[in-house]
Amino acid sequence: MKLCLRFRIHPDAISYGSIVAAMGAGICFWLSLRHPWLLLVGTALCVLRLWLNMLDGMVAIASGKASARGEILNDLPDRISDVLIFAGIAHSELCNPFLAYWAAILALITAYVGMLGQAVGVKRQFIGTMSKPWRMVALCTGAVATFAILQTNHTTRFGPITLLDWTLVIILIGCVETIARRLMRIFRSLA
Repeated sequence: MKLCLRFRIHPDAISYGSIVAAMGAGICFWLSLRHPWLLLVGTALCVLRLWLNMLDGMVAIASGKASARGEILNDLPDRISDVLIFAGIAHSELCNPFLAYWAAILALITAYVGMLGQAVGVKRQFIGTMSKPWRMVALCTGAVATFAILQTNHTTRFGPITLLDWTLVIILIGCVETIARRLMRIFRSLA
């Protein structure tokens, strides 16, 4: 953060950088069937995306540039990033694209519900097992495990679905639970 402040890097530039990292991750995941090592690069880019998402807010506050406009530019790149990453997974041929696109949709709804609380005058909701960081942890764990399996026996199938399918199912279930918990907390606060 100190380097960003010293070189006067604007928080918006950091937010846009997170989209670039997510785009790189999506492309890596998309091409990972032909080049399995890209699963590791995609995972590293997901971690970079999370770090940039955290850094932009810290720099905005420390530099005195935090604003309502900045709040939008902090959240919009997150939603774009979720879609780019899950679209890359969807087209990797290592999973069922239906599951990956539903994971993207539920990631968007999870974030929307969290922001909805703030929109109706309640504190923004970040609770739940599949908030953004945990979605990325689950996805990255599935990607690294898929890479390891591809290095040993070249099949990622466990029963009728692949390891990444199982990962996406876990993310889907966790997103539904997260949405429900956030909504319950919002309704309790409004009552």
